[in-house]
Amino acid sequence: MKKQIYIGAFAMLLLGACDAHRHGSEGHDHEIEMKGEQHAHSDKIILTPEKAKAAGVKVSTIRPDSFAEVITTGGQIMSAQGEETTIVAGTSGVVSFSRTVTEGMQAGKGMEMMSISAEHLQEGDPVERAKVAYEKAKDEYERARKLSESRIVAQKELNALYETYENARLAYEALTPSKSGKGAAVKSPMNGYVKSCLVKEGDYVTTGQPLMTVSQTRRLMLKAEVSERYYPELGRINSANIKTPYDNKVYRLSELNGRLLSYGKTSGDASYYIPVTFEFDNRGNLIPGSFVEVYLLAAKRQGVISVPVSALTEEQGLNFVYIQVDAEGYKKQEVKLGGNDGTRVEILSGLKGGEKVVTEGAVHVKLAAASNAIPAHTHNH
Repeated sequence: MKKQIYIGAFAMLLLGACDAHRHGSEGHDHEIEMKGEQHAHSDKIILTPEKAKAAGVKVSTIRPDSFAEVITTGGQIMSAQGEETTIVAGTSGVVSFSRTVTEGMQAGKGMEMMSISAEHLQEGDPVERAKVAYEKAKDEYERARKLSESRIVAQKELNALYETYENARLAYEALTPSKSGKGAAVKSPMNGYVKSCLVKEGDYVTTGQPLMTVSQTRRLMLKAEVSERYYPELGRINSANIKTPYDNKVYRLSELNGRLLSYGKTSGDASYYIPVTFEFDNRGNLIPGSFVEVYLLAAKRQGVISVPVSALTEEQGLNFVYIQVDAEGYKKQEVKLGGNDGTRVEILSGLKGGEKVVTEGAVHVKLAAASNAIPAHTHNH
């Protein structure tokens, strides 16, 4: 009898231990599940619609679309041929500005910019000398022409005097007197802008010396320098985008009536780069002579996923975008990048069509992620 009682008690103890173990296992599993849910929840970045709107956060649905092949390089903006002229000194003398001349100022056709005078130099005022020579040659020719009617002066001698007279006239007219009456005027030959002024007040210049450059800037040229390794691809280039360093703005040549002029067949003797030249309208704040980033565009590929440059953030050499998962939740997503045309970037992996990506204000979502990562203070110790 005692033996049966012992066996029953032992069985009861075993059943109790098993039940405790079962409940303990269920509690442990529930705890793991809760931790997993908390971990999943911790990856979610919370930013309410009100705060997102105030921060300028904008979201766009990503769709596969066409994207051009891109060659990224550098280049220089130049004035188009025939749109720029260099004014040179018509005589030797000392420079005196007729008005304040600064680079970038507007210049009208025929506007007097400066004068050149040799009044106090040994050779004297060139305008006065040219005027004296012109009047003397004119008088001699007029007198000889009248005598030739009476056959007193031979035709050969008259022709020589006429040639001397014409040369003196051209020389005098080339030296237009300045408004001040001292020296020869230097005038702008066309409407445009002063690109560069090469002399200062009081400088001595000689005949033919460059004084300033005037540019109309209606049409501009882009000269891009491309590495030789891209030579097989140059035949497919049809347009370009450019990014200026002074306003960080991207200009599309396709929107500026741009066209490809030529690309070099060989590189220069002292260079390993091949020139690619475009011409386009100057409708923006583009400065001739400035260096720019160039994105050469070739044939387009279809079905490419891309995002605006503004959608990307970078951390320790890795690139990320932020995907909207619900009305107030966002997720940080690493992406691998492909080509960049200055405005959009090709995404090789990390995104698929139909996802909603933050295209503007990504930095504010990044800041919200940082604030979410800071644990709240509690009184549990």
